[in-house]
Amino acid sequence: MTNKNNIMKEVLKIVSAVLFIFILAACGSGAKDKKGDVGDKKVQLEKLRTDKAKLDADIKKLEDEIAKLDPTSQEKTKLVAIAPVTEQDFTHYIDLQGKVDADNVVNVMPRSQPAQVRQVYVKSGDHVRKGQLLLKLDDALIQQQIDASNTQIAFARNIYNRRKNLWDQGIGTEVEVINAKNQLDAAERQLALLKEGLQMTSIIAPIDGVADIVDVRAGETFTGVNSAANPPSPQLRIINSSSLKVVTEVPENYAGRVKKGSPVVITIPDAGNDSIRSTISTIGSSITPTSRGFTTESKLPSKPGYRINQVALVRIKDYSAPKAITVDIKVVQSDESGKYVYIAVKEGNALKARKRKVVLGQTYNTQAEIKSGLTTADQIITEGYQSVYDGQVITTEIK
Repeated sequence: MTNKNNIMKEVLKIVSAVLFIFILAACGSGAKDKKGDVGDKKVQLEKLRTDKAKLDADIKKLEDEIAKLDPTSQEKTKLVAIAPVTEQDFTHYIDLQGKVDADNVVNVMPRSQPAQVRQVYVKSGDHVRKGQLLLKLDDALIQQQIDASNTQIAFARNIYNRRKNLWDQGIGTEVEVINAKNQLDAAERQLALLKEGLQMTSIIAPIDGVADIVDVRAGETFTGVNSAANPPSPQLRIINSSSLKVVTEVPENYAGRVKKGSPVVITIPDAGNDSIRSTISTIGSSITPTSRGFTTESKLPSKPGYRINQVALVRIKDYSAPKAITVDIKVVQSDESGKYVYIAVKEGNALKARKRKVVLGQTYNTQAEIKSGLTTADQIITEGYQSVYDGQVITTEIK
């Protein structure tokens, strides 16, 4: 017991000396004495450093002796879990939410003036072909105009034929023949325009696809837009789902990290949660003023479960590092000097926790990339790191 007391007294003397040295060093690092000799101060500083190194060695020696003599020192050993530091490919993604869309989505509009619907030939969900008749609008008025135009053409043709026969017999003037011919041509042109207008009363499918929305009935006016809905919606929409895409709005602060061709992982929760790998095919060239973002598009394979406007979870790959040292983000701690972790170091016969400063790179989910501070030769403390201190004796075995 006396031996232990003597050792403790020696420790106190050494600690007091160390504190005294630190005070002198602190004073020496203050404001410079303009009249002092810089060379003398450097010599004093070097001597203090030498004395400190000797005192550190003495402290270490006494700590080892105490550990051997003090039977309670084993009780202070901290139980921890450790794991080797490993290298693996590290990838960082930007997690966003988008929606399913299609390249060919057509809101069908009347080709002339809005008119009353006489007949509806499709219903929602029907497959349609390009050129297929979808709606027939009221054409009664234009049919009357066509009948009147046919009568006018017949009259103009009769006048022209009469004038031409008389001219061929040397009767009348050439001007009369020309005027009659002009009136016949004008009447025929008018009929052609009316027939074109008649064709416009037939609403046809502009593309192959599916009649996604058919919100119009016979007797209603077809304008192309149901203005009574809130918000207004199409009356007739055709979707070709053979060419789907995911449209995503990306915050503008990622503008420098997202490029055309960037890899993308897409998940559609309502369609099986399969991970679809794609790339960014299109990037918007402007920032939306309200949302402060820009749009990207990524191709999506056609699948029966995919529907327009479905929610899509989008992960855009913006950084990768092969063979990077990564650790669980939870083991990284912070103090006033920066980030650090605790590693297990074998010192003599003891396993000790040592504080190791690290420089972090990117973090994603639960993983953090370590740029510097760790190597694959290190053993990192993964459990119990919250309650250890630098130099504490640790163990991985439950006793």
